[in-house]
Amino acid sequence: MADFSLSRSTRIQAEPSRVHALLDDFREWQKWSPWEGLDPDLSREYTGPDHGVGSTYHWAGNKKAGEGEMQIKESTPTSVVVDLQFLKPFKATNVTSFRLVPSGDATDVTWTMTGQRSAIMSVMGKLFFDKAIGKDFEKGLASLKQEAERV
Repeated sequence: MADFSLSRSTRIQAEPSRVHALLDDFREWQKWSPWEGLDPDLSREYTGPDHGVGSTYHWAGNKKAGEGEMQIKESTPTSVVVDLQFLKPFKATNVTSFRLVPSGDATDVTWTMTGQRSAIMSVMGKLFFDKAIGKDFEKGLASLKQEAERV
């Protein structure tokens, strides 16, 4: 198994607390997640606390959306760490994290996914998945920026 890490970053003209609120509550992800539009009939289930550690989000949808579950494992004013389990169309377990760094009147946000891949998936990842996920992260960060900067 090979370790992998994929990150994208952006600067958001908003206080870290505003950005954190959009990350720490899975219901808020509908406003910015790059995957929300993949299935108009997406099934969503939220369990545990409304936000923060222990908050859980399960989704199931069409082939594009797949099925999986996320749970917030750590939440501080400068980070949110999420355990991510994909169930369909393939099984995978990863960690997704958001790092928030104040920068004057803005916040630098870095979105990272880490995990392990088999040798075959490592090659496939480098050829296809990393580019696709990187584009998704960029799209999501642009939407997060737009939502956080909304007055």
